[in-house]
Amino acid sequence: MGRVNDTKIALVTGANKGIGYAIARGLGEIGFTVAVGARDEVRREQAVERLRAEGVDAFGVALDVTSDESVAAAAGAVERTAGRLDVLVNNAGIAGRTEGGAQDPTTLDLDVLRTVLDTNVFGVVRVTNAMLPLLLRARSPRIVNMSSNMGSLALRTGPVMAAYAPSKSMLNSVTAQYARRLADTDVIVNAACPGYVATDFTGFAGSRTPEQGAAIAIRLATLPDDGPRGGFFDDAGAVPW
Repeated sequence: MGRVNDTKIALVTGANKGIGYAIARGLGEIGFTVAVGARDEVRREQAVERLRAEGVDAFGVALDVTSDESVAAAAGAVERTAGRLDVLVNNAGIAGRTEGGAQDPTTLDLDVLRTVLDTNVFGVVRVTNAMLPLLLRARSPRIVNMSSNMGSLALRTGPVMAAYAPSKSMLNSVTAQYARRLADTDVIVNAACPGYVATDFTGFAGSRTPEQGAAIAIRLATLPDDGPRGGFFDDAGAVPW
């Protein structure tokens, strides 16, 4: 403990690549010390080295969002290093297997559904609840859950993916529940849609850069104290649910 004093601390899960890395870099560029949360040790440390080479104060945190033990250990590591947490960005997520009708609702593979929910929903709850004591020590704590407009029941965008899309619908609902529960605290919780971003997640087919996708997360991570709570936003504003 004692690495930082007044410098704000942000933990970004799945920050070793893609949108997560862009969020980490963007927060670092505006003065945050960034904890790079990732499972893979080599990729995690490579990301930390790249961030430091770009002038970002960063450190790695071993973090598997599907493991209670890993998440608890990560919270301990952040506490020892920084003593508190100002921003949590729950970015880690998976699309899930699609071949063989695995995400066709008429042939949905329940093991695929469980696996997707374990990362995209249960993982967010694991990490958020483990980090809440550290967030409550901050002056203006913020939580950003990275969602997708594919989870919008109104828009119904993208291909039919009966594990991934509902996982984001549930994530949005969980976000609203956190916002209600934390309404009388300084913790502001929102969900963000980065849009269709060119990363390995989309097979690099997206029309937006990781930096463009990261912009809404950075905006929600730095909301003023009277900012919105429990909403779902993209670059254009509120996303229909």
